[in-house]
Amino acid sequence: MQISPRHRRYIKWAILSLAVLMAIAALWYINRLSHQIQRSEQQKVRIWANAISQKNQIVHYTEDFFHNIAIDEHRKMALYTEVLRTLGNPNLQTDVAFSLAYVNYIMDSANTATIITDRDTVITSCRNIFDDSTDATLIGQKLRPPLLDDFSQNPPFQYTVWGMPFTLYYKESPIYTELRSMLHNLNESFLSDITNNSIFVPVIIVDSLQEQVLASGNINADLFNTPDRLCDLLCDIEQENTPIEIRLPDQQRAYVFYQSTPLLRQLRWFPLLYLFISFILLILAYLLFRTARTMEQNRIWVGMAKETAHQLGTPISSLIAWTEYLQDQTLTPQYADEIRKDLSRLETITHRFSKIGSVPELTPTDVGQTLHNAIAYLQSRSPKKVKFAITLPDEPMTAPLNAYLFEWVIENLCKNAIDAMGGDGTFSILATQDSRHIFIDISDTGKGIPSAIQKQIFHSGFTTKTRGWGLGLSLAKRIIEQYHKGKIFLKYSKEGQGTVFRIILRKENS
Repeated sequence: MQISPRHRRYIKWAILSLAVLMAIAALWYINRLSHQIQRSEQQKVRIWANAISQKNQIVHYTEDFFHNIAIDEHRKMALYTEVLRTLGNPNLQTDVAFSLAYVNYIMDSANTATIITDRDTVITSCRNIFDDSTDATLIGQKLRPPLLDDFSQNPPFQYTVWGMPFTLYYKESPIYTELRSMLHNLNESFLSDITNNSIFVPVIIVDSLQEQVLASGNINADLFNTPDRLCDLLCDIEQENTPIEIRLPDQQRAYVFYQSTPLLRQLRWFPLLYLFISFILLILAYLLFRTARTMEQNRIWVGMAKETAHQLGTPISSLIAWTEYLQDQTLTPQYADEIRKDLSRLETITHRFSKIGSVPELTPTDVGQTLHNAIAYLQSRSPKKVKFAITLPDEPMTAPLNAYLFEWVIENLCKNAIDAMGGDGTFSILATQDSRHIFIDISDTGKGIPSAIQKQIFHSGFTTKTRGWGLGLSLAKRIIEQYHKGKIFLKYSKEGQGTVFRIILRKENS
């Protein structure tokens, strides 16, 4: 079943509309999916930030606990020194046994490493340094480095017993040392949990002044290797997410700046990428469709041209033979000339169709003379009420042409104009030129072309005539634009006022 051009256009637009609707639906679904993933990523970031804040509170509580232990240890050493000072004061009446028991209780509860030296820094007493046997060997020796350095981290206590000065050195108890190590490990673990998070959030931790990077994770260090770059990076991150304020175990205030994950940033661009890919695919599909359509039309044109040339070849040969025979008989020469003109016309048509099936040869040709030749044949066979007017410039117009095909274009336009004028009007040709181009305006005083169909007149198969094939203007466009590399277009047309077509030809070597 043959489908009319009108129905083909409807089918084409229906397929295009369906493709656009499918693309919009797919885009909507992808955009919806990306937003869901985005919300999921943001929820993970919030959960991660909340977990960091809770761990930060645990760190603060642990730090306060360690600090209180240090204060308690210092207080016990001060109390121990005060008791020793009291024992050596002869003006105070004290229970020596009770005081010594109290001193031992303090030392046992504190479990603190202590060294007591006299005025000559000779060790007179020590405990909890190494072990009991080793500690005993230290008594009577002078306190020297590195032991002196180890016990000088805290200020020593000075006291006097029975007029003799003594100095008490102490350092952290093993428990407090372990706790301090735990505090340090907890601090490192805290920063590690922030920077090396399991959701791969790009994060950077800076001090309260936002000038020093304390830690970073999942982010390129080259982005903040200078103060200016660090400032620019923090400004960019702050526009995306509000930084989180935290306090480190050493009471230092810091800020956590974080970005969206790489996956989330990619998803934000995915709809645009999808649109771009869809646009490219639509263009490729259109070009493939257009190419296939052009190839199909080419096959139609070539097949029609070759078949027409084949069909016309035989009768033309026969008519030529008969003409030669009639010339030897008694025949009016005028009739013989007319028969010869028609035969020449048939031969020209044969040449025209044969050129369509191959690449035509273009030779430098006088355009003005070619226009006169094209009009001369039609003028004698057109209605008497149709007037012909040709206006050419004084200078010769030369362009690379195939005269057979170019005359065909002029004849097609002339026939259409005569039909549009109903056999009564003026057909005009106005030719001008510049240094590179030749401009040919072909006009008539016919009924004009409705604006609704002006964009379709060059389509193959489109015609407003009852018996027309819709090939004349399509063929003219093919000859001018594909074979002669020129242009042909509808310059002006208005119903009731006529039509003007313009042909633009390139001059030789332009």
